[in-house]
Amino acid sequence: MSEAAIRSAAQQVREAGLSPPRPARDPVNLPMIRNWAEAIGDANPVYTDAAFAAASVHQGLVAPPAMVQVWTMRGLHPLPDPDDPLGLMSAALDEAGYTSVVATNCDQVYHRYLRHGEQLTIRAELLDVTGPKRTALGEGWFVTTRSTWFSAGQPVATMDFRVLKFKPPEPAGDGTHARGIPATASSPPLPPAPVQAAAIRPPVSPDTAFFWAGTAAGELRIQECAECGALRHPPGPFCRQCGADKPGYRVAAGTGEVFSYVVHRHPPVPGKQLPIVIALVRLTEGVRMLGELHGIEPEQVSIGLPVQVQFTRVDDELTLPGWRPAPPAGRLPALTIKVTPTVVVATAIATRDFQDVHHDRDLAVLRGSKDIFLNILSTTGLVQRYVTDWAGAEAIVKAISIRLGAPCYAGDTLTLTGELAGSAPGEQVIAVTGSCSLGTHVTATVRLAAERSHA
Repeated sequence: MSEAAIRSAAQQVREAGLSPPRPARDPVNLPMIRNWAEAIGDANPVYTDAAFAAASVHQGLVAPPAMVQVWTMRGLHPLPDPDDPLGLMSAALDEAGYTSVVATNCDQVYHRYLRHGEQLTIRAELLDVTGPKRTALGEGWFVTTRSTWFSAGQPVATMDFRVLKFKPPEPAGDGTHARGIPATASSPPLPPAPVQAAAIRPPVSPDTAFFWAGTAAGELRIQECAECGALRHPPGPFCRQCGADKPGYRVAAGTGEVFSYVVHRHPPVPGKQLPIVIALVRLTEGVRMLGELHGIEPEQVSIGLPVQVQFTRVDDELTLPGWRPAPPAGRLPALTIKVTPTVVVATAIATRDFQDVHHDRDLAVLRGSKDIFLNILSTTGLVQRYVTDWAGAEAIVKAISIRLGAPCYAGDTLTLTGELAGSAPGEQVIAVTGSCSLGTHVTATVRLAAERSHA
């Protein structure tokens, strides 16, 4: 199919306007919400705790707004839909050899939260088709559609959705396939990750095993005497206050201030790039703990600097605790997520996205990727979770806009950061950035109803 034929197909689909209503497979229901919340790691009780939700601003259980697309996903074995504009354009581009697809942008607006039992319908239209364009994945076309969801005939949400349909790379001389990232031609190539020497591994004893199990779980655990309640660090077999041999632990808040520090410039340290700052931190709970201070130049460190814990995963057996400066007013604390293969697959299934690039590594490589990677629905859910964890269970999300950059592959770590980005009448705007080892995975804007925002 020629460029002219692709443009002609796009014009026909665009002129057809809104598609007829297509019903969701199932009504809004608690089991699907539970699966989604579990996979995304969202513990907001307004989604699953009936008693809490009844006493909340919602006065009953509601669905996560970022789930809106999930209800009308077409599933593993979808029936043909001759009226779906994205499907029609995908078929035309498939015929022209643009057989691979990756989502790039998603702008969702929520008119209200959905409740259990609501039966949604969706109508979609084609907004734009642009191309061919050279991208890091190869030549492709960008297709933008707009979907509107209805409940009992009333619109409840809209979404502008953009995908890139591209030609998969040709096999390399060694029989493998080239591996790219979803980025436009203007995006610079990403440098390879540096190779580091093995980190120095701390000794693990029966007295300290609980501490290292905690770091692996993302918890900063302080030894606590089960007899008198005294806290102590480093851990030991006996309480220094009462002499009891009944050690337990308490999960610390992970906040404190620099009590003392040194800047290590020499000799070299395996696995580290010098100089590094080693800080003795006085935790909010009162005990002191040593660790590397990240994210700050040595000359900017000072006694009394507010800090918070940062966990660095070395491998499957070791996660090291360290520190980073606490965010100033107007910034959200960072959230670090280990994107294991289980996370990639579980979130894809929970969002009912059965594109093989999110489940099957061999097919993902065949289609121009280096591994399975997070889908855009999962990233949207993680961004929503990040903001509402900060803003509170009753925060009302009005809109989420997502733009994807570098893929977040299985085995990587995703770190979300955010800051207040201004306000509009009745709204508060949060800018979110998600970074992984390849660079910026997502930039997003979340709009909250101002009256339910974090104080």
